[in-house]
Amino acid sequence: MPAWLILIIIGVVLLVLGVAVEAAKFLLYVGIAIVVISAILGLLRRGKNSV
Repeated sequence: MPAWLILIIIGVVLLVLGVAVEAAKFLLYVGIAIVVISAILGLLRRGKNSV
C-alpha cells in the first residue's frame, strides 16, 4: 500500500475517533501533499516521454 494512502487512512481514523485531532489533520495534509506532488511529477514524466 502506498505511503500517502496509509497517512490519509490513519488521519481519517484519528479524526473520526476524535483522538489527536491536530496530528490527524497534519497526517491528512501530508498525505494530500504527497498525492499532489506525485501527480504533478507523473504528468511531467508523461509529457517528457511524449515529446
